[in-house]
Amino acid sequence: HNKMANQVNGNAVQLKEEEEPMDTSSVTHTEHYKTLIEAGLPQKVAERLDEIFQTGLVAYVDLDERAIDALREFNEEGALSVLQQFKESDLSHVQNKSAFLCGVMKTYRQREKQGSKVQESTKGPDEAKIKALLERTGYTLDVTTGQRKYGGPPPDTVYSGVQPGIGTEVFVGKIPRDLYEDELVPLFEKAGPIWDLRLMMDPLSGQNRGYAFITFCSKDAAQEAVKLCDNYEIRPGKHLGVCISVANNRLFVGSIPKNKTKENILEEFGKVTEGLVDVILYHQPDDKKKNRGFCFLEYEDHKSAAQARRRLMSGKVKVWGNVVTVEWADPVEEPDPEVMAKVKVLFVRNLATSVTEEILEKSFSEFGKLERVKKLKDYAFVHFEDRGAAVKAMNEMNGKEIEGEEIEIVLAKPPDKKRKERQAARQASRSTAYEDYYYYPPPRMPPPIRG
Repeated sequence: HNKMANQVNGNAVQLKEEEEPMDTSSVTHTEHYKTLIEAGLPQKVAERLDEIFQTGLVAYVDLDERAIDALREFNEEGALSVLQQFKESDLSHVQNKSAFLCGVMKTYRQREKQGSKVQESTKGPDEAKIKALLERTGYTLDVTTGQRKYGGPPPDTVYSGVQPGIGTEVFVGKIPRDLYEDELVPLFEKAGPIWDLRLMMDPLSGQNRGYAFITFCSKDAAQEAVKLCDNYEIRPGKHLGVCISVANNRLFVGSIPKNKTKENILEEFGKVTEGLVDVILYHQPDDKKKNRGFCFLEYEDHKSAAQARRRLMSGKVKVWGNVVTVEWADPVEEPDPEVMAKVKVLFVRNLATSVTEEILEKSFSEFGKLERVKKLKDYAFVHFEDRGAAVKAMNEMNGKEIEGEEIEIVLAKPPDKKRKERQAARQASRSTAYEDYYYYPPPRMPPPIRG
């Protein structure tokens, strides 16, 4: 019996797919069949899974308890259907078969909910081309039901440093739904060495979702990729959209009690979320003891921020007895270094209420001729005629006290088109403020709903 099972595991015996299992006495089982029955799977389901073990597609050791438990929750027909789909899936690059099976089950449930028939998965990638790509580049490919991940990390011969940080990832949109790594990689590797490429997959249709994230080994390569590939015609009439992706790890949180300090907030949100590293808080201009009723939470990475956002939005988590409003914070776009190298305007913040434009003018004009000074609430813009004078003033005055408050100074960022568009949309209902100048405004409350 065991000898036969081993032979079957070694693929010596190929079971025909059409054959329904005959009565059990003549069906060969592996030694795991009993374990499956003991785990509480219906006989037919255990038999079908055991058959899959025998084809060598997946081994018993590949499946963990979670997958077996999840399978047990299906009725017999559903479970057989799921296993059939699993068996027909292309598992050649699936590293975690157990998670993949769980993904198939989840997708099956989603389809049931939508009432759509389980559709045959549409034409997948051309395996021969994928294989040739992997052989040429030496990269790995890991497929799950939700994404296909190429690289991450790449082979040592390409790059052996630590995982690249902020500014090295690009977002690629408008990808034709039946397109895979064999067409994307050759295009993007022209920009520089790729750390990883994650193509997002739609388990319901079996096609890609039309977008991917590509992390490069350097910022320069990522910027090059935007230059080379944005609006690139990858197929007749199909143009890609490529931009630097801002892996957002900052959340905006509203409805916070105004008397809470940064320490209170760190402690309170640290209890209910993981990976919180910093809290950014703004004070009311006329009362430094009070915050403005909102703050930003900074997490160590995008994943922690996304999990925190989900928890805080669930409505189950209360902070100081209240449900808070949560949104992604608008990313701070880093302006073009060439543009920043010409800036002659300083942004000065944390000004005491008693500081006037005259006082600022007097303090800053020591460093060079000023064009104008504009104070708003607790911050101001100081325009110099000469860039050198502005930089010198910034270096010498930053952290100095004016009227009893330490001031902070940075170079003002020139207005940014995208940001202006976002602000215009938000401001439709507000009067326009200091919009025609350089901005570095205090964060605004995001609009109540963003898609």
